[in-house]
Amino acid sequence: MTETVISSRDNPLFKRLKKLADSARARREARMTLLDGEHLLTAYLDAGGQPHTLVRAASLDAGRFERLAGQCPHAKAVELSDALFAELAPVATPTGLLAEAAWLAPPAIEATPLVIVLEDIQDPGNLGSMLRTGAAAGATLAVLSKGCHDPWSPKALRGGQGAQFVLPLVSGVDIVDWLAGFEGESLALALAEDGNLYAHALTGALALIVGNEGAGLSQAVCAAASAAIRIPMPGRIESLNAAAALAVAVFEAARQRAT
Repeated sequence: MTETVISSRDNPLFKRLKKLADSARARREARMTLLDGEHLLTAYLDAGGQPHTLVRAASLDAGRFERLAGQCPHAKAVELSDALFAELAPVATPTGLLAEAAWLAPPAIEATPLVIVLEDIQDPGNLGSMLRTGAAAGATLAVLSKGCHDPWSPKALRGGQGAQFVLPLVSGVDIVDWLAGFEGESLALALAEDGNLYAHALTGALALIVGNEGAGLSQAVCAAASAAIRIPMPGRIESLNAAAALAVAVFEAARQRAT
């Protein structure tokens, strides 16, 4: 394996990687992203992807990197100084490994629709966690509003832990228009509603809608949904965060479908 050593910020490849790390527009135009760490790279390979470039920090064990590079025969291998690598890493304590990779388009899942619909989720970790939860519960599609964070950002990918590689998703969607064309029941998870999640049949074609971390769902989306339902909370807390609410709802749907 031959590595290219990059020591300057003016290097064209480093500039390209930096744009992918920092810019949603650059990722969207190239349909490329950066995968951070061995786990994400392995999940990407398991899903049938092959990275374009493998990048290691100089401090990463060369033997470990060479073993990973052996699974990516067409990837260009690059070594960066730890300081340059830290400029690309999405976390304060870098893993030492990045991969430049094309977006994957998972095939449609042939099952009764179980769609997670996310309106204006701003935090990349929350968004990734929601996609991971949906994928784990057997969701067939994720629909993201125009106001959602970029699902292919390095931080959202870390939160998703491979969900973006296996769960079909569409982003930049007008949720009200999408709901109008959905041939199934759409349930908005909201506070102070009479409908009880656990008393509702969730076995048919279903879309579960969750809103922004602070503002919740917009009035327009709530009005476009078939119904609004609440998660009963017997404790002395008035609400769940968006990721937890989605987890409760989508796994209740999974439980009902299994039984």
